[in-house]
Order: sequence, then C-alpha cells, then structure tokens
Amino acid sequence: MLSKNLNKFIHSLEQKKIRQREGAFVAEGPKVVGDLMRSFTPRHIIATSQWFNEPTEDLLLSANSPSPQSPCPVSIVTDDELRKASLQQHPQQVIAIFNLPETTHADINIDAANQLVLALDGVQDPGNLGTIIRIADWFGISTLLCSRDTADAFNPKVVQATMGSLARVHIIYCDLPETLASLSTDIPLYGTFLDGNDLYSESLTPHGVIVMGNEGNGISPTVSRQINRRLLIPGFVSDSNQQSETRPDSLNVAIATAITCAEFRRRTLHQP
Repeated sequence: MLSKNLNKFIHSLEQKKIRQREGAFVAEGPKVVGDLMRSFTPRHIIATSQWFNEPTEDLLLSANSPSPQSPCPVSIVTDDELRKASLQQHPQQVIAIFNLPETTHADINIDAANQLVLALDGVQDPGNLGTIIRIADWFGISTLLCSRDTADAFNPKVVQATMGSLARVHIIYCDLPETLASLSTDIPLYGTFLDGNDLYSESLTPHGVIVMGNEGNGISPTVSRQINRRLLIPGFVSDSNQQSETRPDSLNVAIATAITCAEFRRRTLHQP
C-alpha cells in the first residue's frame, strides 16, 4: 500500500528546490529504472506485483541483496495506486526514488584532449536536454558540460526522455565560459552558428568540445568568445522552399546535436 506521505513526496520531487533539498529524484518504468539502478542508489522502490514477479537479475541484486545499493524500502502497490503516484501520463509498473549524485567542482575532469565532450549553453527545454543526453550516449560521448542556466538533468521529464542514458553520461554543471577558458588552447572548441563554416567541408577532430546553444538565442556571447571553430549545419534549397520566408531559420537544438555528433563520428571513426 502507498501512504499519502510517500505519494506527496513523489509529487514534490517535480520541483527542483525539493530535489536539491532532499537530495533525491524520481524515475519511472522498467527500462529507465533498471538502467539507473546500475549507477544510482535507490532510496525507495514503488512497484506493482507484476514488476516484482519478473525482475531482471540486476534489479534483484539492487533491490534485495546486501550490496552498497541496498536494502532500500519497497512498496508493492496496485495499478491504481501506481497511477496516482506517477508523474507520467502512462505509468509502467515501477517508480523509483534515487539519491542525487554528489558531484562537486573538484570532480570535473574534462579529457577533451583525447575525446569528444559535449557542452550545452542555456538549453532550457527538458525534452531537448533528455534527448541530447540520449544522443551523447548513442555516440559514445560520456561527458556533458552544462551551463548553470541549462535545465536540470534530474527533472522527471528529462530523466524519462533519457531512456536510461542518464546512467552512462557524466553531467557537470559549471560556469561554462570559465570552464572552457581553463582548457588548453590546443583543444578545438566547436560551436554551431548561422554564420559558421559548412559542417560537411570543415576539418573535424576526434577530440575537443562541441558547444550547442539555447533554443531561441543560440550560443551566448560570453561562450561564443571561447569558440575557435565555428560550424554551420547548412540548409538545402529546393524549388519549394527557395524563398527565405518559407524556410525555417534554425533547427531544433536536439536535432542539430544529433546531426553534428553523427558527422563527427562518421568522419573521425578511424582516426587515432
């Protein structure tokens, strides 16, 4: 049975200030919860009997064995109780409350000299952020730098949009201009701009930082000054859209991130 206090606590974690105060966030669904249990410490598991009857080996170990991640309280609930507790439109068997990771500035270790790092400058939409985290995971980018005004990665909407990739991408909130300025001048800092150079003809490296900007304003002036490789994803003119007023003026930031990362990986796949 689900208590009123626990139900209220789950819903309170929609608010960033409560997540920060309580050091906790919420994830839902077998796929997302299962992936996150391998990287984050569960504080409480709320699930239907169906979920408990068919758990994976990893979930059994996390929920029931005497490991560093367990034991944690579990609540077996009905479908109706799960629906009332859920923050999602279509609940799926399990809700888990996890401890937020304890990340400090001292944890920042940006190996942009040897690998690709993704950076977000003021990305506001939770759905975009969650999709970008998933894109980073797909293209093997394990570090994501976020400006302090970027959406919270542990917002429930972001967590769900990552589809578990939050467990495999290290997210660092920082003073982005300061962090980029602290990197070696030999490291390429790429950014996407409307007046940049064609992504498909520019030389790309298998290491460095790719910066993506705010949905409406792009990369901020303070971050822009740090960029030393300006890129443009070119649009293509056809007979039907050759008039400028009929064409979009930009791409969605998550789509632009996917295109950019794909081109980097395509061209640098076999480079040392």
